[in-house]
Amino acid sequence: MEVGPDPAEVGRARRWARSRLAGSGIGDDEPLADTLVLLISELVTNAVVHTGCPAVLRMLFGGGGVRVEVADTSDRPPKPRHAEGEDTNGRGLELVDGLADRWGWQREGAGKSIWCEVDRAPAAGTLAQGSPSRVHC
Repeated sequence: MEVGPDPAEVGRARRWARSRLAGSGIGDDEPLADTLVLLISELVTNAVVHTGCPAVLRMLFGGGGVRVEVADTSDRPPKPRHAEGEDTNGRGLELVDGLADRWGWQREGAGKSIWCEVDRAPAAGTLAQGSPSRVHC
């Protein structure tokens, strides 16, 4: 999905993501859907607000999870910040770091791509192939 350099595009990206998730079999009622939409919201917001450049949002399904990529034409690397107390900015990459199973960035053409991956947990009562049985208290 192409994203223009306008904060209103963040809402459009969230709607697009929900429709893609539904088409992939990930229902709106799954916690994974909310997590992915929040991650997309943060990454697209960062691209729009901090670069002022158009961006491209991609969602890739497979391997038991979902990969989200936001590519923009800015060559500035992402700069994680730490918000204090009542600050209204500076939490985006902290949220990505806390919610995604993996995340990072790479140069892409003249710009960069920031990506994150979220694993899809096995259904309740099942174990992923090769996973040891675990008891949580």
